[in-house]
Amino acid sequence: MTADRTQPTVRTPYGDVRGRYEDGIAVFRGIPYAAPPFGPRRFRPPVPPTPWDGVRDAGAFGPTPPKPPYSEAFARLLSDPVVPGDDCLNLNVWTPEPGRGARLPVLVWIHGGALTRGSSAVPVYDGRAFARDGVVMVSINYRLGVEGYGLFPDTPPNPGLRDQLAALEWVREAIAEFGGDPDRVTVFGQSAGAISTGALLAAPQAQGLFRRAVLQSAPPEAFDRDKVRRMVRRMAARLKIPATAEAFAAVDRELLLRTQVEVGRLSSPVLGGPSFGIVVDDDLVPRDPMEALVEGGAAAGVELLMGWTQDEYRLWLVPGGLMERVDRLGPVALAGAMARCHCGSEVPRGYRALHPDARPAELLGQMVTDHLLRIPLHRLADARPGSSYVYEFAWPSNLPDLGACHALELGFVFDTGDVPESAKLAGDGAPKELADAMHSAWVRFAAEGDPGWPAWDASHPVRVFGADGPPVVHGPRDRELALWDAESAGELTPRESTPALRPLPGSPRRSTAPLSAVRRFRRSGGARRP
Repeated sequence: MTADRTQPTVRTPYGDVRGRYEDGIAVFRGIPYAAPPFGPRRFRPPVPPTPWDGVRDAGAFGPTPPKPPYSEAFARLLSDPVVPGDDCLNLNVWTPEPGRGARLPVLVWIHGGALTRGSSAVPVYDGRAFARDGVVMVSINYRLGVEGYGLFPDTPPNPGLRDQLAALEWVREAIAEFGGDPDRVTVFGQSAGAISTGALLAAPQAQGLFRRAVLQSAPPEAFDRDKVRRMVRRMAARLKIPATAEAFAAVDRELLLRTQVEVGRLSSPVLGGPSFGIVVDDDLVPRDPMEALVEGGAAAGVELLMGWTQDEYRLWLVPGGLMERVDRLGPVALAGAMARCHCGSEVPRGYRALHPDARPAELLGQMVTDHLLRIPLHRLADARPGSSYVYEFAWPSNLPDLGACHALELGFVFDTGDVPESAKLAGDGAPKELADAMHSAWVRFAAEGDPGWPAWDASHPVRVFGADGPPVVHGPRDRELALWDAESAGELTPRESTPALRPLPGSPRRSTAPLSAVRRFRRSGGARRP
């Protein structure tokens, strides 16, 4: 590395790169870790980039992968910059001390966005605060949507996840030159990034590439292959082409994106439906990641930090007035939630008993959130006591009705509350002391493997960020989770002696929601993806 305090230069496996010093932090942006995934490489696993001569400028973010824009309602809350270009498999590095010898802990960020949106260029993900506090931070781009997670008969599945693996391999080879310790790498991700992190945790090919992992607002999971295949087949039908990678590779990118949006517009975190996601294959994901981690002993030595926001569902339902729509739909929405959760009417009865003053949309949103997120993360923590740490983010946004919604914690984790893009979701005046507490916990976990509160055990300790009361509570909301345990064991039955377990108005009394009701909810515009 050069001693230039204006434009530091670092050697990578494929050539030298020149960054910038910003507020005393060396920043390198847009470094390719794989070749552009287009032309003959479209829909194929990543391959190394072509080495370059001389010094490559790394002063600006590289191209972002093809993706559709957010809808108007979500664009008011979430930023998603677009940088044109083919060389979209790139990454960024923030470091306080470039050069071998520093051996600093490393954080590798995998962004969320339902595996269809997002990039490393989102301003909220700026890594300067981590570098300021002695951590080398890396953020990556990876293929999205049908380009990254389409399921075809003539190419290996999960190219987007394979991109992430290639980026981690780059980190293993190159990060020492940037001042990082390749033996102290922590992967952290939120939402789809957490699902990706969980898959990498369980992937045999990723073993040894990182020491710790953080899962924010999503558990490890594999998507149903039929749902992913249906997305591809529906796109193929609209495009009038075969459902093969060869045929899709001949389609213009913008046309492919428009078709993807049209086909996926009614998919939903609440009600499911066809969508893109990581699938079990014979190679990178040989079994369901949760099963591999809980039952198969995968990543046994990796320490975990995981958690959720108190009101995850509000980001899914508040934009566009969907909370009110769910309230109006009443039994139709309830039927859809029961179908999504594979439960009978006694579960919503129990939620009503525990939260008698909640609106129907609040009850159903919380029920689905618990089923999709809290229960799996509890299960993962239960399987790894002593090396798992659990948190809940409970500070409510200053914007109306959002509460402590999905993605709100990100500006606090990155300590980027001063950037305008953080205020889009948090509003003005987000508490700096909360950012200090949350950010420092992530720094401490990356450096030491201990974020500062007791590890998970039979008492279920949870660090609560942003709520009144003690910072660590034990067994929060275990009552709700016990309802699901009783449901799965067949122990929930209607009892006249328990009048509080009354149904929501007009709730169905069968264990499986009628398909017609689910379709009516989707057609009404309920719970669409952003």
